[in-house]
Amino acid sequence: MTEKIRVGLVGYGKAGSAVANVLGSDPRFDLRWIARRSTGAEPQFHPGTEIPIVGLDRISFHELLDQHPVDALVDFSSPESLHAYGEEVRKRGLMLVSAISAYSEDDLAYARSLGQDARVMCSPNITLGINFLIVAAKLLRKAAPFADVEIVEQHFRDKPEISGTARKIAETLEVNADQITSLRFGGIVGHHEVIFGFPHQTVRLIHDSIRREAFGTGAAFALEQLAGCDNGFYSFDDLLMRVMRAELLSS
Repeated sequence: MTEKIRVGLVGYGKAGSAVANVLGSDPRFDLRWIARRSTGAEPQFHPGTEIPIVGLDRISFHELLDQHPVDALVDFSSPESLHAYGEEVRKRGLMLVSAISAYSEDDLAYARSLGQDARVMCSPNITLGINFLIVAAKLLRKAAPFADVEIVEQHFRDKPEISGTARKIAETLEVNADQITSLRFGGIVGHHEVIFGFPHQTVRLIHDSIRREAFGTGAAFALEQLAGCDNGFYSFDDLLMRVMRAELLSS
């Protein structure tokens, strides 16, 4: 029987909590702990489990990883966390799955440098569906570079910035940011739509995140794929294409 991948989860907001639900119940993984910015004085656990929630105001990543070793980190927190645990990832050769949408160019350069000594994947949106959409949109853009392209993204009313996923789609398709339309209302988890306008037809590629547990499914996919990769810096597209190539070669 294959040994479980021991995982530490960084970040415990709405997304992090949903990811904990998925990883904590997946038999391929052993979710050892959840780290958040701060906790109260009393011990805390993820609801319905014995998975401890630890406060980074009380323990450093160095101490945490010494006391509770893991094979991989999954990060749904903030750009600052990358620099807090980065050298531990490098030194210990940990796998890193990072789903932060607000990394600066300097942050990304640092993450790429970690790929010299570890397996690192960064993606602003870690759902399987949206990444498949990006691959499909890229192929259609290649086949029909003359088509008009517009991107629509919808999220819950309190999300302030343009979706990092929408920015990634625009960058992948080499279209300007002003071709992104952002809508904010209600409690929408995430909606992304790429519209291709042809002279005599329209193609719409649509992805909806219904529950935040979709992020956990994507994190599980990324962990499983990274486990079979060499050290390096990967995008979610890289991991998805790895599966697609293997499928094409086997068929």
